[in-house]
Amino acid sequence: MTDAVREAREARAATRWWRDAVIYQVYVRSFADGNGDGVGDLLGVRSRLGYLAELGVDAIWLTPFYTSPMADFGYDVADYRDVDPIFGTLADAKALIEDAHRHGLKVITDVVPNHTSDRHAWFEAAVQAGPGSPERERYIFRPGRGEEGELPPNDWESVFGGPAWTRLPGDEWYLHLFAPAQPDLNWENPEVHAEFEAIMRFWLDLGVDGFRVDVAHGMVKEAGLPDIGSSGQVEMLGTAVLPYFDQDGVHEIHRAWRRVLDSYPGERIGVAEAWAPSQERLARYVRPDELHQAFNFHFLKTPWDAEMLRAVIDESLATVAPVGAPTTWVLSNHDVRRHVTRYGGGDLGLRRARAAALLMLALPGSAYVYQGEELGLPEVLDLPEEVCQDPQRLRDPEAGRDGCRVPIPWAHSEPPFGFSPPGIEDTWLPVPAGWGPLSVESQLADPASTLSLYRAALRLRREHPSLGDGTLTWEESPSGTLAFSRGERFVCAVNTSADAVELPSPGRLLLSSAPVAEQDGVVRLAADSCAWWARGDA
Repeated sequence: MTDAVREAREARAATRWWRDAVIYQVYVRSFADGNGDGVGDLLGVRSRLGYLAELGVDAIWLTPFYTSPMADFGYDVADYRDVDPIFGTLADAKALIEDAHRHGLKVITDVVPNHTSDRHAWFEAAVQAGPGSPERERYIFRPGRGEEGELPPNDWESVFGGPAWTRLPGDEWYLHLFAPAQPDLNWENPEVHAEFEAIMRFWLDLGVDGFRVDVAHGMVKEAGLPDIGSSGQVEMLGTAVLPYFDQDGVHEIHRAWRRVLDSYPGERIGVAEAWAPSQERLARYVRPDELHQAFNFHFLKTPWDAEMLRAVIDESLATVAPVGAPTTWVLSNHDVRRHVTRYGGGDLGLRRARAAALLMLALPGSAYVYQGEELGLPEVLDLPEEVCQDPQRLRDPEAGRDGCRVPIPWAHSEPPFGFSPPGIEDTWLPVPAGWGPLSVESQLADPASTLSLYRAALRLRREHPSLGDGTLTWEESPSGTLAFSRGERFVCAVNTSADAVELPSPGRLLLSSAPVAEQDGVVRLAADSCAWWARGDA
């Protein structure tokens, strides 16, 4: 890292760094295996911090590494104040945070407030204590319907499939909007509020720079737990009002957490993983006294189409403008199919993914990069049935998330390509045998690689005064394309069509996802490509 880059990072860190930060999601299980057991861990992440700093990101977001039975790979937390042995120790977490800061990287960790593990001490006590006890008031227990209580209390469905209720033998039912091993907490209980504020302070005291809030739209349920009256509720997520998601009461929780975050120095932030039925509802999570960012899943779900992309960009920017929040942009994460595959797969999908990366990084606001997308990794669609472990597959085998969680390749060698130490071949998910050319080692040696494109784009984004936070202005462009300027000295154009298009040269070419031809003041923008230009003397 050069002195200039380090100084720039330090200057931004002292201000509202999160408004235009590029945040790299580390899915800990699949990033780097430091101890040789085939599973990624905190030691492995720590060993690759130099790579992340050189890539040019501002912060890392670590998926849950807390003590957990791993029914949902860490999103079923048994102890929020300790590290699961598969990932290391609390000392490893502290050393990782300190090392990341020395590399100029912020650290964001997950907090999971909607539910705990069924192995959490609170739930084990609730099971033992019985109906009507204070221990059960920490969760949502209800008697069943039917003559002998044999029917669930209502018709709510789990995101993972089936009823959202499980009955204890001969006893009450408990609510779990996800797996039965993930009982929902009762956020009407003041003890739950106090516990999570204490959890946040524990990690803030260790130095974390913020939290990604899992299911930030959950926690609060409509009074009376009314029936919905229809099945197929998972298809309604993010599009319809449901009595168990996006209830107005969640915002008081986020306001309380914002007060906790603001009580610490250094602009500590909260990031909402929130599914809301409209952009207006989503904007409520980032009002000035609530969380700082909310993932823009509407952008992620938009097809590769210029008109549709422009519509969602306009809507995203217009929605957050009244509350003064930045928009966040994201193309992939650990819960969705990788965008190389979503955009068509193969060479076509990769071309579109490279173009989408430049589009995303040129937009105003903050951007999230999911590990491996800078390598152009596709979804792994042919994992053997016996290795697939995602509980979401219980709902639909095609909905499993294992394929986007395969360990990433570091070295051009043999599987697992440097993910584990030498001599370790078996990893928790197998790495495709053909991924050597996609490895970090291979792509660092290739100036035309996707990794080289990301590194160049992130460097330019940091250095160019027009990029990052701010506004954009749309410019005229042919059908099937988008063109916009950032300030007076930067232009981005993207072609989502299947044919090359010609347009007047905007200026000096800075970077492109595919070769750009220019002659007599006219540039030819290839199909499924994006380019950046400096206008004027920039």
